[in-house]
Amino acid sequence: MTHFIKMSRRTILQALITLPALSLFRHQVAVPSPDEIARDEIIEVNGWILKRSDLA
Repeated sequence: MTHFIKMSRRTILQALITLPALSLFRHQVAVPSPDEIARDEIIEVNGWILKRSDLA
């Protein structure tokens, strides 16, 4: 037979609440320094496709 680990409801709820928070740390992108950014790089801002030089 299977053996169940005795856990409180609070422990189970805390584990379920922390699972979505862990996904926030998984896809962190390193921010490039200003020297590494190309001036004519094409980026998206709120659905608009722009050149970075248009934003400055």
